[in-house]
Amino acid sequence: MPRYILYRLPLTILVLFGVSILTFAIVRLAPGDPSALLVDPTQLTREEQVAVRRELGLEDPLPVQYVRTVTALAAGELRSFRTRRPTVEMVLEAAPSTLLLVGSAVTIGVTIGVAMGAVAALRPYSRLDDAVSVLALFGLSVPSFWLGLMLIYVFAENLHWLPASGLRPSGSDTWNPLVVGPHLLMPTLVLASGMVAAVARYTRSSMLEALRSDYVRTARAKGLRESQVVVRHALRNSLITVVTLVGVLVPILLSGSVVVESVFGIPGMGRLAVSAALARDYPVVMTTTMVAAALVVLSSLVTDLGYTLVDPRIRLG
Repeated sequence: MPRYILYRLPLTILVLFGVSILTFAIVRLAPGDPSALLVDPTQLTREEQVAVRRELGLEDPLPVQYVRTVTALAAGELRSFRTRRPTVEMVLEAAPSTLLLVGSAVTIGVTIGVAMGAVAALRPYSRLDDAVSVLALFGLSVPSFWLGLMLIYVFAENLHWLPASGLRPSGSDTWNPLVVGPHLLMPTLVLASGMVAAVARYTRSSMLEALRSDYVRTARAKGLRESQVVVRHALRNSLITVVTLVGVLVPILLSGSVVVESVFGIPGMGRLAVSAALARDYPVVMTTTMVAAALVVLSSLVTDLGYTLVDPRIRLG
């Protein structure tokens, strides 16, 4: 295991290096001038405009800007154009909200998705299987922003059961589950809807194949209880596909959190990235992208390690 992690380390550095180059190139080649959004260019002379751009480091050659940006980011000294606060500090303030949202979505997505897929596989081509298929297709098809708005309309505006926005009550800084839970419920369901559908469909397909396999027939011939056959043999072997799927879906959930955080007014990394992009705040965009890339790489490593937990026969490194 340690050898495998050491093997992945150079690849991780290479991936993050490539992401940094692409991110810097995209934000710098995009139209718009950050200095024009900070001060009114009509109120400044040409020399004053150049002085503002020079203060922001926008007058230097692009390679120089890239090296300075990456070096400052690695040292934690990169600062926002607008607030002049360290971007790492801004991201660390927003990260817990996003990680809590994505973590809750993964937990619900895997739990409900595996349960739905297993039930559908045990009753193939029945009404229950058809209902699971319809729910899965709905989860895969419905846009997350529309689902979020509908939940707000029903449960917040009409029934007044749940708060419409935010992650905590106004003025509160607690992470008490009893306080955060009602605020987190709707955003989590919206973000997890697509994952539940995908996990359910893949679990159903994998379990149908496993239930028809020779080792399951052998287990039944040995006289094992049906619950043991289903859980210890069919379901456990099906989880390898689920682990792979979760590793693929985590980056999608991170990108989907941008929409969910905007709809529900959650102060997370996605909302921070959107506001920074609209304000041409290049340092904040760079920092949020690099942190998201690091989380994706970490999720890929966790997925590989998860194979060894699901199937002890798999060895890494």
